Amino acid sequence: MQSLKKLMTNRNYVLLLISYGINVGVFYAISTLLNQLVLNYYPGANEDAGRIGLVIVVAGMVGSVICGMVLDKTHRFKETTLAVYAASVVGMVIFTFTLDCGIIGVVYLSSILLGFFMTGYLPVGFEFASEVTYPEPEGTTSGILNAGVQIFGIVLTLLFEWMLGEVGDRWSNLTLCALLALGTAITAAIRSDLRRQAAQNKA
Repeated sequence: MQSLKKLMTNRNYVLLLISYGINVGVFYAISTLLNQLVLNYYPGANEDAGRIGLVIVVAGMVGSVICGMVLDKTHRFKETTLAVYAASVVGMVIFTFTLDCGIIGVVYLSSILLGFFMTGYLPVGFEFASEVTYPEPEGTTSGILNAGVQIFGIVLTLLFEWMLGEVGDRWSNLTLCALLALGTAITAAIRSDLRRQAAQNKA
């Protein structure tokens, strides 16, 4: 309980928890309702909708590895987190405005970008959380992050589903873009308090 109290009073961690939840929550919402989004503009393209989902996952796997490698090489936690988050916003904007272009191949390409950066953010966010909360147990830190993500995921998926029915996909997607932009601003407000790195340098 003492560890939990320290985490919940750690400004940087709370900001990261919110921004992390927004990013992954938006990703969950898109992934859950991807079929509906694709089939709205490409009727009968059920196989393509499934493949686009697979493309997002594969691109995300590559993104996770590459972003993790960049972080290991540079140790610039805040800068990497902020850059990947901002790139997620760009990816979401491109996906939003290419969805109705009429060329399914373009949707595949924009989905690669979306998956690469949104999933690529996961390991970067986890590592940044470990840095700003050291020496608190990483299991507790990551456990709270995961719990927060599930809450954000449920809320944003329900919101996205409701908005799709009320205002259509363009405004629904733009709302997710705005949320990601908010998450980027929150990430920018996190101080680069690299406690774990400082402790390792002292050792």
